[in-house]
Amino acid sequence: MKKDLTQGNVTGTMLRFAGPMILGNLLQQCYNIADTLIVGRYLGASALAAVGSAYTLMTFLTSILIGLCMGSGAVFSVYYGKKDILQMKKSMLASFAFIAAVSAILNGLVFLGIHPILYILQVPESVYPLMYEYVRVIFFGIGFVFLYNFFAYLLRALGNSVVPLCFLGIATILNIVLDVLFVVRWNMGVGGAAAATVIAQALSGAGIGIYTWVKEPELHPGKRETAIDRKTGAEIVRNSFAACIQQSVMNFGILMIQGLVNSFGPVVMAAFAAAVKIDSFAYMPAQEFGNAFSLFISQNHGAGKRERIRQGTLRAGAVSLAFCMVISAGIFVLAPQLMQIFVDAGESGIIRTGTEYLRIEGAFYCGIGLLFLLYGFYRGVEKPEMSLVLTIISLGSRVLLAYILSPLPQIGVLGIWWAIPIGWFLADVTGIACIGRLSGYRLKEPD
Repeated sequence: MKKDLTQGNVTGTMLRFAGPMILGNLLQQCYNIADTLIVGRYLGASALAAVGSAYTLMTFLTSILIGLCMGSGAVFSVYYGKKDILQMKKSMLASFAFIAAVSAILNGLVFLGIHPILYILQVPESVYPLMYEYVRVIFFGIGFVFLYNFFAYLLRALGNSVVPLCFLGIATILNIVLDVLFVVRWNMGVGGAAAATVIAQALSGAGIGIYTWVKEPELHPGKRETAIDRKTGAEIVRNSFAACIQQSVMNFGILMIQGLVNSFGPVVMAAFAAAVKIDSFAYMPAQEFGNAFSLFISQNHGAGKRERIRQGTLRAGAVSLAFCMVISAGIFVLAPQLMQIFVDAGESGIIRTGTEYLRIEGAFYCGIGLLFLLYGFYRGVEKPEMSLVLTIISLGSRVLLAYILSPLPQIGVLGIWWAIPIGWFLADVTGIACIGRLSGYRLKEPD
């Protein structure tokens, strides 16, 4: 199931590698929807509010671990492309020790700080007991999130994107089955919903770790790899932290936008909540394609295949732009109907506001698709700090423009919607302009 990303047809290799990653994210989205439906239908609005708020919190916490694993995965992929298995094993050991330590510290902090965290989130009194019950259980899954993502990014660095998909698919199905048993049949409440998630996370994390140990014996560390030198440790920390901070900045920027949206009242809040779900689902394949593209670049960067990187970058751009144009057209035409999936047809104000958002964002999905590729490119050529810079430009300008434009009476909430694609555009321009100068790669044919 491994794919040598340094060989074969460039476009076909990228698409075959990216396919399982995209499908895996779709499965995860389907689970999130199923979980919401089960909790909302059988436990009521307060339970749904508790689980929904906890999901936002867990997304932020897990984004830290996912960012660390993503950054390390790029390092693994570079050494795999170089065929330097010795250094790759040193990097694996350093990365595992580092991210495991971060995971343990993070887990300890959230358990100790449950009540202060819920206070900071301003959880209403009616929801507080339910959310406390849920997070007290769900926090046990943080370590398993680390295990799954560490080994998933390790296998993807080897060109294997199918096995992580299989374990994610099994965990998703198990999670839904356990949700039905614990919540619907055995009436275990929100604690049961959390337990279902943790059990599924444990299976996927432990399972993929055991699979990797059994099926990839060449990755077992020997005596030479157990001594981690300072250079290896610094490289892992640098790449991991850059990707981690990027993920955290993205979530922080979204929280700031959410606060501004809330100031426009419940109609805009409801419209934004529904539209963002559609928005995220629409461009998710482009995001996963960008992650797959990053590992393609990493392997070829390690192998020194500059021409293949040039071809891959241009063809990935064409594929992403074509996909985003099709999705943009579909979202623009079907925006009102898509809003009615989440909102009753009689809520005309919410549907109208959500449709405005989707038609503005949807018209510019090419911008976010290109930005995901730029993130992946800079991680792949060992310039992770540049990905962080682009994230700060995109989200910083978005937040700044939103807060400047939305108070203007003649613009209002539309200022928030328009600030988002403007932020994408500014980051895209910066990223493209810096490719040759900062990475050493030219995308045009030499003169």
